[in-house]
Amino acid sequence: MDAQPAPAAVTGVVRSAARALRSAGVDSALAEAQLICAHVLGVDRSALPLADGLDPAEVAEVGRIVAARARDRTPLQYLLGRATSGRLDLAVGPGVFIPRPETELLVENALAALPAPGEGPGPIVVDLCAGSGTLALEIAHARPDAYVHAVELHGPALEWLRRNAGERAAAGDTPVEVHAADATDPALLPDLRGRVAAVVANPPYIPQTDDLPADVLGHEPATALFGGADGLVVITPLVHVAAGLLAPGGHLAVEHDDATGAAVAAVVCAQGGFGNVDQHTDLAGRPRFVTATRRAETDDDEVDQTVRKGITR
Repeated sequence: MDAQPAPAAVTGVVRSAARALRSAGVDSALAEAQLICAHVLGVDRSALPLADGLDPAEVAEVGRIVAARARDRTPLQYLLGRATSGRLDLAVGPGVFIPRPETELLVENALAALPAPGEGPGPIVVDLCAGSGTLALEIAHARPDAYVHAVELHGPALEWLRRNAGERAAAGDTPVEVHAADATDPALLPDLRGRVAAVVANPPYIPQTDDLPADVLGHEPATALFGGADGLVVITPLVHVAAGLLAPGGHLAVEHDDATGAAVAAVVCAQGGFGNVDQHTDLAGRPRFVTATRRAETDDDEVDQTVRKGITR
Protein backbone atom coordinates (compact mmCIF):
# COMPACT_ATOMS: atom_id res chain seq x y z
CA MET A 1 0.00 0.00 0.00
CA ASP A 2 1.36 3.39 -0.97
CA ALA A 3 2.20 5.65 1.93
CA GLN A 4 -0.05 8.63 2.31
CA PRO A 5 1.71 12.00 2.01
CA ALA A 6 2.30 13.74 5.30
CA PRO A 7 -0.12 16.59 6.02
CA ALA A 8 1.18 20.04 5.16
CA ALA A 9 1.89 22.20 8.19
CA VAL A 10 -0.72 24.90 8.75
CA THR A 11 1.91 27.59 9.28
CA GLY A 12 3.55 26.82 5.96
CA VAL A 13 0.29 26.86 4.02
CA VAL A 14 -0.70 30.14 5.66
CA ARG A 15 2.64 31.73 4.78
CA SER A 16 2.43 30.58 1.18
CA ALA A 17 -1.14 31.83 0.81
CA ALA A 18 -0.25 35.17 2.39
CA ARG A 19 2.65 35.66 -0.04
CA ALA A 20 0.40 35.03 -3.02
CA LEU A 21 -2.27 37.40 -1.73
CA ARG A 22 0.28 40.08 -0.89
CA SER A 23 1.73 39.84 -4.39
CA ALA A 24 -1.77 40.43 -5.77
CA GLY A 25 -2.11 43.63 -3.74
CA VAL A 26 -4.41 42.34 -0.99
CA ASP A 27 -3.91 44.59 2.03
CA SER A 28 -4.75 42.14 4.82
CA ALA A 29 -2.95 39.22 3.22
CA LEU A 30 -1.98 37.35 6.39
CA ALA A 31 -5.40 37.69 8.01
CA GLU A 32 -7.11 36.52 4.81
CA ALA A 33 -4.73 33.59 4.46
CA GLN A 34 -5.59 32.53 7.99
CA LEU A 35 -9.31 32.87 7.33
CA ILE A 36 -9.04 30.79 4.17
CA CYS A 37 -7.13 28.00 5.91
CA ALA A 38 -9.54 28.04 8.84
CA HIS A 39 -12.49 27.83 6.44
CA VAL A 40 -11.01 24.86 4.60
CA LEU A 41 -10.22 23.06 7.85
CA GLY A 42 -13.64 23.86 9.29
CA VAL A 43 -12.27 25.54 12.41
CA ASP A 44 -12.33 29.01 13.87
CA ARG A 45 -9.39 31.23 12.95
CA SER A 46 -8.36 31.37 16.60
CA ALA A 47 -8.01 27.56 16.59
CA LEU A 48 -5.54 27.43 13.70
CA PRO A 49 -2.44 27.01 15.93
CA LEU A 50 -3.99 23.83 17.35
CA ALA A 51 -5.23 22.44 14.02
CA ASP A 52 -3.77 19.38 12.35
CA GLY A 53 -2.02 19.80 9.02
CA LEU A 54 -3.84 20.02 5.70
CA ASP A 55 -4.12 17.00 3.44
CA PRO A 56 -3.45 17.42 -0.31
CA ALA A 57 -7.11 18.05 -1.14
CA GLU A 58 -7.29 20.76 1.51
CA VAL A 59 -4.09 22.37 0.28
CA ALA A 60 -5.53 22.38 -3.24
CA GLU A 61 -8.73 24.02 -1.99
CA VAL A 62 -6.74 26.74 -0.23
CA GLY A 63 -4.87 27.30 -3.49
CA ARG A 64 -8.10 27.54 -5.45
CA ILE A 65 -9.55 30.20 -3.15
CA VAL A 66 -6.32 32.17 -3.06
CA ALA A 67 -6.08 32.11 -6.86
CA ALA A 68 -9.66 33.32 -7.22
CA ARG A 69 -9.06 36.12 -4.74
CA ALA A 70 -5.84 37.16 -6.46
CA ARG A 71 -7.19 36.89 -10.00
CA ASP A 72 -9.92 39.54 -9.94
CA ARG A 73 -10.22 40.57 -6.27
CA THR A 74 -13.47 38.68 -5.74
CA PRO A 75 -14.46 39.54 -2.14
CA LEU A 76 -13.23 36.92 0.29
CA GLN A 77 -16.70 36.68 1.83
CA TYR A 78 -18.12 35.64 -1.54
CA LEU A 79 -15.44 32.99 -1.93
CA LEU A 80 -16.04 31.60 1.55
CA GLY A 81 -19.80 31.99 1.23
CA ARG A 82 -20.15 33.56 4.68
CA ALA A 83 -19.76 36.93 6.39
CA THR A 84 -19.65 37.85 10.05
CA SER A 85 -22.45 40.16 11.09
CA GLY A 86 -22.14 41.07 14.75
CA ARG A 87 -23.41 38.06 16.67
CA LEU A 88 -24.29 36.13 13.52
CA ASP A 89 -22.66 34.33 10.62
CA LEU A 90 -24.61 34.98 7.43
CA ALA A 91 -24.56 33.45 3.96
CA VAL A 92 -23.45 35.86 1.24
CA GLY A 93 -22.44 35.65 -2.40
CA PRO A 94 -22.67 37.50 -5.71
CA GLY A 95 -25.66 39.79 -5.85
CA VAL A 96 -25.79 40.89 -2.21
CA PHE A 97 -24.07 43.63 -0.22
CA ILE A 98 -21.50 42.30 2.25
CA PRO A 99 -22.16 43.25 5.90
CA ARG A 100 -19.70 45.76 7.37
CA PRO A 101 -18.64 46.14 11.02
CA GLU A 102 -19.74 49.79 10.98
CA THR A 103 -23.37 48.72 10.89
CA GLU A 104 -23.09 47.11 14.33
CA LEU A 105 -23.40 50.47 16.06
CA LEU A 106 -26.71 51.09 14.31
CA VAL A 107 -27.97 47.69 15.50
CA GLU A 108 -27.00 48.45 19.09
CA ASN A 109 -28.62 51.88 18.86
CA ALA A 110 -31.89 50.41 17.58
CA LEU A 111 -31.94 47.71 20.25
CA ALA A 112 -31.41 50.30 22.97
CA ALA A 113 -34.33 52.34 21.62
CA LEU A 114 -36.84 49.48 21.78
CA PRO A 115 -39.17 49.10 24.76
CA ALA A 116 -37.77 46.70 27.32
CA PRO A 117 -38.96 43.08 27.10
CA GLY A 118 -42.17 42.61 29.02
CA GLU A 119 -43.31 46.20 28.58
CA GLY A 120 -46.44 45.45 26.56
CA PRO A 121 -46.57 43.36 23.38
CA GLY A 122 -43.38 42.65 21.49
CA PRO A 123 -42.19 45.61 19.39
CA ILE A 124 -42.59 45.67 15.62
CA VAL A 125 -39.38 46.42 13.73
CA VAL A 126 -39.01 47.02 9.99
CA ASP A 127 -35.70 46.74 8.11
CA LEU A 128 -35.86 48.65 4.81
CA CYS A 129 -33.39 47.66 2.05
CA ALA A 130 -32.57 44.54 4.05
CA GLY A 131 -30.01 42.95 1.70
CA SER A 132 -28.58 39.85 3.37
CA GLY A 133 -30.73 40.55 6.43
CA THR A 134 -28.04 41.90 8.73
CA LEU A 135 -30.17 44.39 10.64
CA ALA A 136 -33.39 42.40 10.75
CA LEU A 137 -31.76 39.12 11.75
CA GLU A 138 -29.52 40.61 14.41
CA ILE A 139 -32.48 42.38 16.01
CA ALA A 140 -34.58 39.21 15.87
CA HIS A 141 -31.70 37.28 17.44
CA ALA A 142 -31.27 39.79 20.26
CA ARG A 143 -34.99 40.35 20.85
CA PRO A 144 -36.97 37.09 20.56
CA ASP A 145 -40.15 38.96 21.50
CA ALA A 146 -39.93 41.34 18.51
CA TYR A 147 -41.93 41.05 15.29
CA VAL A 148 -39.35 41.79 12.62
CA HIS A 149 -40.07 42.50 8.95
CA ALA A 150 -37.37 42.69 6.26
CA VAL A 151 -38.02 44.47 2.94
CA GLU A 152 -35.86 43.84 -0.14
CA LEU A 153 -36.58 44.55 -3.79
CA HIS A 154 -33.76 43.04 -5.81
CA GLY A 155 -33.96 39.36 -6.74
CA PRO A 156 -30.42 38.11 -5.97
CA ALA A 157 -30.31 39.89 -2.61
CA LEU A 158 -33.79 38.65 -1.83
CA GLU A 159 -32.64 35.05 -2.27
CA TRP A 160 -29.78 35.56 0.17
CA LEU A 161 -32.16 37.23 2.61
CA ARG A 162 -34.58 34.32 2.45
CA ARG A 163 -31.76 31.82 2.90
CA ASN A 164 -30.41 33.63 5.96
CA ALA A 165 -33.87 34.06 7.45
CA GLY A 166 -34.45 30.34 7.02
CA GLU A 167 -31.10 29.45 8.59
CA ARG A 168 -31.69 31.67 11.60
CA ALA A 169 -35.22 30.36 12.13
CA ALA A 170 -33.88 26.81 11.97
CA ALA A 171 -31.30 27.79 14.59
CA GLY A 172 -34.08 28.84 16.92
CA ASP A 173 -34.31 32.59 16.36
CA THR A 174 -37.68 34.28 16.04
CA PRO A 175 -38.67 34.07 12.36
CA VAL A 176 -38.31 37.26 10.31
CA GLU A 177 -41.06 38.00 7.80
CA VAL A 178 -39.53 38.72 4.39
CA HIS A 179 -41.25 41.07 1.94
CA ALA A 180 -40.32 41.34 -1.73
CA ALA A 181 -41.10 45.02 -2.10
CA ASP A 182 -39.75 48.51 -2.80
CA ALA A 183 -38.65 50.28 0.39
CA THR A 184 -39.49 53.64 -1.21
CA ASP A 185 -43.10 52.74 -2.07
CA PRO A 186 -45.47 55.07 -0.15
CA ALA A 187 -48.01 52.21 0.06
CA LEU A 188 -45.52 49.78 1.63
CA LEU A 189 -46.81 47.46 4.40
CA PRO A 190 -50.21 49.12 4.86
CA ASP A 191 -51.17 46.84 7.76
CA LEU A 192 -48.21 48.16 9.78
CA ARG A 193 -48.76 51.89 9.28
CA GLY A 194 -48.53 53.77 12.56
CA ARG A 195 -47.69 50.61 14.53
CA VAL A 196 -43.93 50.19 14.16
CA ALA A 197 -41.54 50.74 17.09
CA ALA A 198 -38.39 51.05 14.99
CA VAL A 199 -37.45 51.41 11.34
CA VAL A 200 -33.83 50.63 10.50
CA ALA A 201 -32.16 50.94 7.12
CA ASN A 202 -28.80 50.49 5.47
CA PRO A 203 -29.89 51.69 2.00
CA PRO A 204 -27.83 52.35 -1.13
CA TYR A 205 -26.17 55.60 -0.08
CA ILE A 206 -22.81 56.12 -1.79
CA PRO A 207 -22.78 59.16 -4.10
CA GLN A 208 -22.07 57.88 -7.61
CA THR A 209 -18.35 57.37 -8.11
CA ASP A 210 -15.72 55.14 -9.70
CA ASP A 211 -13.35 55.71 -6.80
CA LEU A 212 -13.97 52.51 -4.85
CA PRO A 213 -11.80 49.45 -4.18
CA ALA A 214 -11.82 46.81 -6.92
CA ASP A 215 -13.33 44.33 -4.43
CA VAL A 216 -16.38 46.58 -4.10
CA LEU A 217 -16.79 48.25 -7.49
CA GLY A 218 -16.13 45.12 -9.49
CA HIS A 219 -18.28 42.70 -7.51
CA GLU A 220 -20.88 44.07 -5.11
CA PRO A 221 -24.18 45.06 -6.73
CA ALA A 222 -24.50 48.70 -7.77
CA THR A 223 -28.13 48.61 -6.65
CA ALA A 224 -26.92 48.11 -3.08
CA LEU A 225 -24.12 50.68 -3.26
CA PHE A 226 -25.12 53.87 -5.01
CA GLY A 227 -27.72 56.42 -4.03
CA GLY A 228 -27.51 58.70 -7.05
CA ALA A 229 -25.28 61.74 -7.52
CA ASP A 230 -25.85 63.00 -3.97
CA GLY A 231 -26.36 59.66 -2.19
CA LEU A 232 -29.93 60.62 -1.25
CA VAL A 233 -32.03 59.16 -4.09
CA VAL A 234 -33.19 56.23 -1.97
CA ILE A 235 -32.87 57.80 1.47
CA THR A 236 -35.24 60.72 0.82
CA PRO A 237 -38.34 58.68 -0.12
CA LEU A 238 -37.39 56.01 2.42
CA VAL A 239 -37.61 58.57 5.23
CA HIS A 240 -41.16 59.39 4.14
CA VAL A 241 -42.07 55.70 4.17
CA ALA A 242 -40.58 55.34 7.65
CA ALA A 243 -42.63 58.28 8.92
CA GLY A 244 -45.81 56.53 7.77
CA LEU A 245 -44.88 53.23 9.40
CA LEU A 246 -43.68 54.45 12.77
CA ALA A 247 -45.90 54.87 15.79
CA PRO A 248 -45.58 58.11 17.77
CA GLY A 249 -42.33 57.85 19.70
CA GLY A 250 -41.00 55.28 17.23
CA HIS A 251 -37.31 55.22 16.38
CA LEU A 252 -35.69 55.77 12.99
CA ALA A 253 -32.07 54.81 12.28
CA VAL A 254 -30.58 55.25 8.80
CA GLU A 255 -27.00 54.52 7.78
CA HIS A 256 -25.33 56.90 5.31
CA ASP A 257 -22.08 57.75 3.55
CA ASP A 258 -19.50 59.47 5.73
CA ALA A 259 -19.74 62.57 3.53
CA THR A 260 -23.54 62.97 3.69
CA GLY A 261 -24.42 62.97 7.39
CA ALA A 262 -25.56 66.59 7.50
CA ALA A 263 -27.55 66.17 4.28
CA VAL A 264 -29.34 63.06 5.61
CA ALA A 265 -30.14 64.81 8.88
CA ALA A 266 -31.58 67.70 6.85
CA VAL A 267 -33.76 65.27 4.88
CA VAL A 268 -35.12 63.82 8.12
CA CYS A 269 -35.84 67.28 9.52
CA ALA A 270 -37.49 68.42 6.29
CA GLN A 271 -39.86 65.44 6.30
CA GLY A 272 -41.73 67.13 9.10
CA GLY A 273 -42.69 64.10 11.19
CA PHE A 274 -39.56 63.73 13.29
CA GLY A 275 -37.90 65.36 16.25
CA ASN A 276 -34.72 64.59 18.20
CA VAL A 277 -32.65 64.25 15.05
CA ASP A 278 -29.14 63.08 15.93
CA GLN A 279 -26.02 62.31 13.95
CA HIS A 280 -23.79 59.43 15.07
CA THR A 281 -20.24 58.40 14.24
CA ASP A 282 -18.73 54.96 13.77
CA LEU A 283 -15.80 53.60 15.78
CA ALA A 284 -13.37 55.42 13.49
CA GLY A 285 -15.05 58.74 14.26
CA ARG A 286 -16.67 59.09 10.82
CA PRO A 287 -20.30 60.22 10.46
CA ARG A 288 -22.22 56.97 9.91
CA PHE A 289 -25.93 57.08 10.76
CA VAL A 290 -28.77 59.41 11.69
CA THR A 291 -31.51 58.71 14.23
CA ALA A 292 -34.78 60.49 14.97
CA THR A 293 -38.02 60.06 16.92
CA ARG A 294 -41.43 59.99 15.27
CA ARG A 295 -43.54 62.69 16.83
CA ALA A 296 -47.29 62.49 17.21
CA GLU A 297 -49.42 64.10 14.52
CA THR A 298 -50.94 66.32 17.23
CA ASP A 299 -47.58 67.66 18.37
CA ASP A 300 -47.17 71.40 18.07
CA ASP A 301 -45.75 72.44 14.72
CA GLU A 302 -43.11 74.42 16.53
CA VAL A 303 -41.49 71.29 18.00
CA ASP A 304 -37.77 71.65 17.51
CA GLN A 305 -36.62 69.43 14.64
CA THR A 306 -33.16 70.87 14.26
CA VAL A 307 -30.22 68.53 14.32
CA ARG A 308 -28.74 68.24 17.78
CA LYS A 309 -25.31 69.73 18.13
CA GLY A 310 -22.53 67.35 19.00
CA ILE A 311 -22.32 64.18 16.98
CA THR A 312 -22.67 61.15 19.23
CA ARG A 313 -21.77 57.50 19.01
